[in-house]
Order: sequence, then structure tokens, then C-alpha cells
Amino acid sequence: MSQLSFAIKLLEQHARPGQLAGMAQFGINPERRLGLSMPAMRAIAKTLGHDHELALALWGTGMPDAQIVAGMVSEPARLTTQQMNDWAASFKSWDVCGQVCGSAFRASPLAWSKVSEWAPRGEEFVRRAAFALLTTLAVHDKNAADERFLAATTLVEHASGDDRNFVKKAVNWALRNIGKRNLVLNAAAVHVAHRIQHQETRPARWIAADALRELTSEAVQSRLRRRGISSPKV
Repeated sequence: MSQLSFAIKLLEQHARPGQLAGMAQFGINPERRLGLSMPAMRAIAKTLGHDHELALALWGTGMPDAQIVAGMVSEPARLTTQQMNDWAASFKSWDVCGQVCGSAFRASPLAWSKVSEWAPRGEEFVRRAAFALLTTLAVHDKNAADERFLAATTLVEHASGDDRNFVKKAVNWALRNIGKRNLVLNAAAVHVAHRIQHQETRPARWIAADALRELTSEAVQSRLRRRGISSPKV
């Protein structure tokens, strides 16, 4: 049995077709989906181990569950710019986009270049991928200098007029996570949110209001002060 056949067998063993209707209610595209839970997909990925060729084969199935696992078993250092572009262009559901950005893409040496490359794109899920990736970098890239995130707020600001649901939510998510990284970036994110408010479009008002509500809250402010986070050296 090939590794791909073995992987598909594992996926099918954990299929939950009865969950698809409920998943659709949360905006998850049910097309060609098996309905696996995230714990099941993580367990399958752990069983399979890192195998870049298998990841590419899983992606090629077009099955969302298999594609999420593909992100987990990929070898991010081996991802080419074309492979990342192809994967991003084939996103059809917000959960696949988010999971792959949070596993394979964020660990790629190409991650930051893809944020700036995809942010102006017109395709909904490619643009979402830029900000989902920026969001996860704000959490996981501990060595990134503040300057990188400060520059990225310009991308956030430019995309804040996009009224497509999956884009505006990712833009908002990115701004909030940047602002929760440290006190310096919190002040910058709050300033950007106020500028976004002045755009006076419906998505911009929502993005700004939601970000300001969290970033200026006493819970976030006290946590940042208590942690005493300092900016990484440039």
C-alpha cells in the first residue's frame, strides 16, 4: 500500500459525514469533505510524520480534510514559492486556509514575502491567506522585529475596505494579534485602527471598532504591562 493510500484510509476511517451540515452552518465549505475533527487530523498527521511528497499528493486529492493534513505533514523548508501560490489559489474554505497558514506556511522561509505578495490580490482566499499568515506570525515568530509588523499595518489599512466576510475577519484578526504582541505594537495598532475608522466604510468601521474594543481593554493592557514585553532587537 502506498503512503497516499494509507493516508486516505486513515482519513476515511475517521470520517464524520453527519457533521457536514453543522460545519456548513459555520461557513465551512462541505464540498468533498469527510468531516474529520481537528484532533483526528492532528493524530493522523502525527502517525504519518513529515513527508513532503506525501503532503503534495494529499493536496492533490482536493479533499479539504486531506489538505489540512497536508499542511501538517509538509516540510515547510521545502515549499517552493510556486507550491505556496498554488495551494493558496486553491483554497475554498476558511478553515483550510487558516490551518495551512498556521502549520506549513508560517514555518516557511518564504512566509513574510507571501504576506506582502498576497495582501493586494483580488482572490478572496488568497487575500485572506495573507492576513491569516500575518496573524500566526504575530503569535509564533518570536524573533521578528517590530519594524516588520509596523510595515505590515500598512497592508492591514489598505485591505480594511474589503467587505468580503472572510477577508475582513482575517484583516481584523491580524490587526488584533499585532496589537497584542507588545506595548509598542499595541500603541501602533490602536493608532492604525483609529485611521481605519476614518475610512467610513462598513467593513472598516467594523474592523476598527472590534480591534479597538480588545486592544484598549484593561485585560489586554494589564497583561502587556505585566509581561513587560520588550521589542526584539533589529
